[in-house]
Parts: sequence; C-alpha cells; structure tokens
Amino acid sequence: MESNDLRNAGLKATQPRMRILELLENASPRHMTAEDIYRRLTDAGEEIGLATVYRVLTQFESAGLVLKHNFEGGQAVYELDRGDHHDHMVDLDSGKVIEFESEEIERIQHEIAAKHGYKIEGHALVLYVRKQA
Repeated sequence: MESNDLRNAGLKATQPRMRILELLENASPRHMTAEDIYRRLTDAGEEIGLATVYRVLTQFESAGLVLKHNFEGGQAVYELDRGDHHDHMVDLDSGKVIEFESEEIERIQHEIAAKHGYKIEGHALVLYVRKQA
C-alpha cells in the first residue's frame, strides 16, 4: 500500500499514517496491538504518540484498510485487510494468533447455512486452543 491507497480511502498521506501503514504491511506476526505499533515506532526513533496510533488505526478501520479483532481474553489486534479470507486460532497460554484457511470448513459452513435456508454474507471463525500435553 502507498499514499495513493490512503487518498483513495479519503485520508491524507501524513507521516504518522504512512509509518503505521508501513509497519502493518511488514508486520510479523501480522496481528499487532496498538501498543506493539507504538513500541516499534518509538524503537525506530519516531515521535508518534500512543493516542495518535489509536486515532490512525480507528481511521484505517473506518476506511476499510485494516481489520480489528477483539479476541477473547486479549487486547484488540489489527491487521491489514489484504482481501483474503482466513480464520484464526488463539493460543490461550501465549496469546499467539495463528491464521489458517480450510476449504472444507468453508464448504461445511455454507452447507449448514443453506440447510437452514440462509446464505452466508460473511463470518469470523476463531478457535481458542491449547497445546496438547
């Protein structure tokens, strides 16, 4: 993404927006809290406040550039909306978020909805997991 993507979303390409967008593009892991973003900016010598990070993330979410997830028992995490559908597993012990895709799960969900007379317009699947002993 670049400044044109921000302008197309109705946002000016300011320094804080460009830096936060760049961080999200290169994020590993892909899911980051606002505090993670703030810490990385601070470590890089940027003078962008935590309130600005929250404000920019809210603007990005409203503009459809990022997805915000509120996984149970954890802070909100953000990821760029890359247009690809995926589901999530959250490790209850470490808080680690694992992305996965399954055509079989997608097919079964559509079958269940159709069986009840519905068509899925969107969904979010989150599995809360622990490592097996």
